[in-house]
Amino acid sequence: MEENLQATTYQQHQGQEQPRMSEISTLFNIFIEPSNTFEDLRRKPRFILALLISAVLFGSFMFGLVNKIPESQVRDLITQQMEKSPWAAQISKEDKAKSTEGQVSFMKYTPFIAPLFMLVFSFIGGLVYFLGAKAFGGVGGYLHGLSVWVYSQFAPTAVAMIANLIVLVLKPAEEIDLLRAQKTGLLNLNLSFLSDPSTQPVLTTILSVFDVFLIWGWILAVIGLSVTNRLSKAAAAALVIILALLGISFRVIGAFMSGAPS
Repeated sequence: MEENLQATTYQQHQGQEQPRMSEISTLFNIFIEPSNTFEDLRRKPRFILALLISAVLFGSFMFGLVNKIPESQVRDLITQQMEKSPWAAQISKEDKAKSTEGQVSFMKYTPFIAPLFMLVFSFIGGLVYFLGAKAFGGVGGYLHGLSVWVYSQFAPTAVAMIANLIVLVLKPAEEIDLLRAQKTGLLNLNLSFLSDPSTQPVLTTILSVFDVFLIWGWILAVIGLSVTNRLSKAAAAALVIILALLGISFRVIGAFMSGAPS
């Protein structure tokens, strides 16, 4: 009863408040004053512009990466990874060749599919944040969860993709590790450089978690959930950590099953 009354009071209060920042302002302010930005997103949840910019930047990087790496290099990488798969011995050479060519062809569509996947995953992520915040006693709605998800990803994604595009232009194709670039980008601002992704996919996946941009996003998510959902910092941090550990677990399982970093 008390929780329902709190949620009702919060919703009524929400209806009386007006945002103090334009949507364009929130895109810049998330870098310099995240607490105030999320406070404004609490007043009026917004996400469309930040989500579209993130998707365009991500798609641009994937487009540049796919078009810079020679097809022969892509084919060799796919063949090597297939041979390391636990099921490699059970597949005939003809089926391996067909699978390789299919993956090479599919790579050409990655720049268009990846941004769509990002959009869909964002809406799912917003739902996860919404339900998780509710479980911890939060009072925000689904759009608050979606706004936190999008804006906590926007800042690190924007910086990472712009930096990756610059490196992509300057770096010769033969020096690019496609497998690592697809998973962690070209900046290597994580500990995955301590392992060999071709022979240690699980370890590479675990080490890639210790990433500057990932940690930045998690910190922003803690701030966002605490502000928009009126959670304590401890509760917001616990929620983000739990969700991060679940995500890492799925990635590790995927790396073990596929023989490639996830």
